[in-house]
Parts: sequence; structure tokens; C-alpha cells
Amino acid sequence: MNVLIIEDEIHTANLLQQFIELDPEFRVVHKLGSIAEAVVYLADFQNTIDLLFFDIQLSDGKSFEIFKHVDITLPVVFCTAYDQYSLEAIKNNGFDYILKPFEETEIHEALQRFKSMARQFQGKASPTEVKQIIQDEFQKVFLSYHRDKTKLLQAEEIGLFCLEQEVVYAYTKDNKKHPLLKTLEYIESVTNPAQYYRINRQMLVSRRIIRSFSPYFNRKLILELAFKTEEKAIVSRLKVSPFKEWLTGPISE
Repeated sequence: MNVLIIEDEIHTANLLQQFIELDPEFRVVHKLGSIAEAVVYLADFQNTIDLLFFDIQLSDGKSFEIFKHVDITLPVVFCTAYDQYSLEAIKNNGFDYILKPFEETEIHEALQRFKSMARQFQGKASPTEVKQIIQDEFQKVFLSYHRDKTKLLQAEEIGLFCLEQEVVYAYTKDNKKHPLLKTLEYIESVTNPAQYYRINRQMLVSRRIIRSFSPYFNRKLILELAFKTEEKAIVSRLKVSPFKEWLTGPISE
């Protein structure tokens, strides 16, 4: 399994490589020290990588800037001396968050969690196959991370995606919600537009769970859904007409 390290402190990068490669299943293919280098490398070689290790504070800024230039679909282990960026890390593919100075056991545990996540895909899929599943044109599986557990959510179980307090949650048919490490824009780009519709800035809804709709204030619509949600499902005024067209349009797989 190939690992890329983005770390501007040479000693720390070398120590991290040493700890990672104690596990024979992992190999560090490259070490980079800046946002600029990372953007160029990932634009060309992201498909050859399985796991990323990022420092947050780099010589030319915070590593979160990389996500503004490259659509990163890989899990990221953030290793940093700062503890105030955990929420931003979650929003940027954060698979784990390790504070410096880190110990060998912390790196080992992060690698074990990653391998465990990979094995959950039909029990035998490799990390490369996991990555391919995640990158399908219409994503079939979404990953939800909570503490040391990674839960697999099948797309057909998800009735809606909702942005709440800067975190996107997937609501499933068992009336539970699960935090995702993706933006709503990304999710909209990988879900079937014949099945999911962005009714407003915060919510992407599956037609499968829409039971009825009624007029709402300012020429909006309010939806009755089969799922319980914390936020009201309101179709914004400018989306009412296209929403009705979508709702009565053809259903494709």
C-alpha cells in the first residue's frame, strides 16, 4: 500500500516514514514539504496512492489549501502540533488526527484502522479496490468515521444528505444520521441526479423518501419525508419548478 507524506520538517518526515514502514504492507513512495509540491504531485499521481499523511502547518501555509486545488478522494491522517483544527480536518478527508510528538504506537494504530476499513469491503477487497469503489461515477458506498470506527453506508440506505453546523450527515432508513468527511458539493457530484436532488443549500434528498409536498412561505415548498430529520425539508423558491420537473421525470439507475 502506497503512502505519501506531506511534512516540511525533514526529521519528522523521516521518523514518520520509519514508523510507517515497520508495517511491511505499507511503503512511503514520496515525501513533500510544501503545498505547491503537493498540488503538483497529487494532480498527476493521486491514483497511485492509497493513504496520505499530512502535517497541517507547512512552510507555505496550511495543508487544507491543497484541497482547494486538487479534488482529493483519499483518506488523510493529519499529524500536527496543534489541536484546534480537528473539525476542519474532518471536513477534509480526515481519517485520523495525531498530535505531535507522535509515538510509534499511534501511527501503528492508524494504519491498522485503515487496513480494517479496507477489509470491510466484502471482507476481501484491497485498499486499491476500496479507492476504486469510492471513485465510481455514482458512488455506491459512503464511509462514516466515528472515533476509532469506520462504518460503511450503502447509497441505497441513504435517504438524504444534510449540512448541519458545517458537517455533512447522511440520514439512513434506520432513522440514524452519520457524519461524512465530504462536502455537500462533492456528494452531489457522485450521486445519481435521477435519484437525488439538491433542494436547497443544505440538503440533498432522494426521491425514494418523498411522500408529499405542500406550499410554504415565500412560494417555497415543504416536503413530507419518510425519514425523520432535524431540519425541515424546504425547497427553495428558485428550485420549485425544476424540482417538480425532476420529481416527475424518468428514474434511471
